[in-house]
Amino acid sequence: MRGAEAAPYQFGPTEQPTFQGGPYSPAHHPARRLAYLVVALIVGVSAQLGNALVTVNLANISGSLGVTLSDAIWLSSVYVAANASGNLLLVRARIRFGIPAVTLGLLSAYAAATIIQLTIPGFATALLVRMASGAVATGLTTITIYNLLQVVPPKARALALLVGVSIPQLAVPLARLFPVTMLTVGQWQGLHMVELSITLTVIALMLLVPLPPSIRGKGFEPLDLLTFTLAFPGLVLFCGAIGAGRYLWWTDTPWIGVALVVAIILFVLAFLVEHHRANPLLLTEWISSKDILRFAVIALLVRFSLAEQTYGAIGLLTAGGLNNDQLHTLFLCVLGAMVLGIITAIVTLSPTRIPKQVLVATLAIGLGAWLDSDATNLTRPTQLYVSQSLLGFGACFFIGPALLYGFGRVIQLGQNYLVSFLIVFSVSQNVGGLLGSSLLGTYQVMRAKAHAAALSEHLSAADPQVAARLAQQGSAGLYSALQREASVLAFNDIFRLVAVLALITAVYIAYLIVLARLRTSPPHSEGKRA
Repeated sequence: MRGAEAAPYQFGPTEQPTFQGGPYSPAHHPARRLAYLVVALIVGVSAQLGNALVTVNLANISGSLGVTLSDAIWLSSVYVAANASGNLLLVRARIRFGIPAVTLGLLSAYAAATIIQLTIPGFATALLVRMASGAVATGLTTITIYNLLQVVPPKARALALLVGVSIPQLAVPLARLFPVTMLTVGQWQGLHMVELSITLTVIALMLLVPLPPSIRGKGFEPLDLLTFTLAFPGLVLFCGAIGAGRYLWWTDTPWIGVALVVAIILFVLAFLVEHHRANPLLLTEWISSKDILRFAVIALLVRFSLAEQTYGAIGLLTAGGLNNDQLHTLFLCVLGAMVLGIITAIVTLSPTRIPKQVLVATLAIGLGAWLDSDATNLTRPTQLYVSQSLLGFGACFFIGPALLYGFGRVIQLGQNYLVSFLIVFSVSQNVGGLLGSSLLGTYQVMRAKAHAAALSEHLSAADPQVAARLAQQGSAGLYSALQREASVLAFNDIFRLVAVLALITAVYIAYLIVLARLRTSPPHSEGKRA
């Protein structure tokens, strides 16, 4: 007599996923929980590592591709556009097919694009790889979170979300630690080999340690594709224009203005399509509400301020002739500070403390920027250890609590609000970072010209010191020294601007905290009458 077949496992109420498309979260053996943790850490870092390697070496990569730096900036722009718009389709794709299946499909496409780039290297194929990388990054961050959900108990799910969104932030300092000689093999083909290795490793890990089954539901609607075909090219044009603006200069390049106008038209059309749909991807009224706009502005300002590290400090050191291999100790400090930021966010996490966490993160960013504002042309990485560590700490102390603040409201409202929130958050972080670097770069160019003009007014051949410098260096050498000093002074202006912006943001957050406390505090009871 054949034994009775085992009944299928019945998932309990606490093991249900928060949203459709997500996997169940049953109790696991400690060894399996450890496996999920390892996968989460590796996948989380991998989410943005490939793009970070490209971004931090962009100036050198442009030469190997035979394009100018203003052309190469499209590599970052396409990545940001794909990453920011990916959730428009990916959320519903996950509902229809499940998160693991969608992510493995994206990873396979990313691997195929990278192989094409290795086989037929060129700018067009490099753009294809960056587009695939941007879409994959969205999926890998989600996979990181769901792997962490398998590790923590149900009551600690907020920690999984906080850590899952923070781990990918470690990719930038890690990318700075890669030896340049490893990446430059075969005209920077070494970089693409690293990307392919990362992708194949993630695929192997997802297959070796699969997530539990997913709840699936209704997927796409016909108008979803129309919204995406309007929003994605709009984001590509917008990101490309703001990325190239500081290199080609805004008023000297007509196509930048045309691209921005076309992008705005596409955004308006996408907004109108969504506004009049019965079952929209984007809940336009909710996105334009006061609370969400306030959230988006704060998130955008903080991400804008963090461009001080990716553009300001690095620009200052690069202008001094340093390369990545000379910045390893600096970014080890930054990496350590970011890990400390994640740990501190975990230890201090509480629904009532989230605004205060964001406030502290903003103050840390502002203080770090202010400490950098007295730089000279002799400033080296050792003088930036403390300031850049403060920015790294602030970045990771901000991103997790900020996401939790908005996500908590989405859980209360329901799954229909998920896409809208993810788009707001993704755009504020990805486009905000690109916009921050572009506008700070524009400001630096303007201030450098102003400082150069001011410094040149004090140069006179009758001045003995000027005459001595002319005799030693010649006019070309003196002009080069003047431009270098003007550039350093302009970077100091950037640091002060970022410090002021961070302080204004912190004051506004403090005002919101006080206002919320006044609204929730009970009225004073009247004294008893005699």
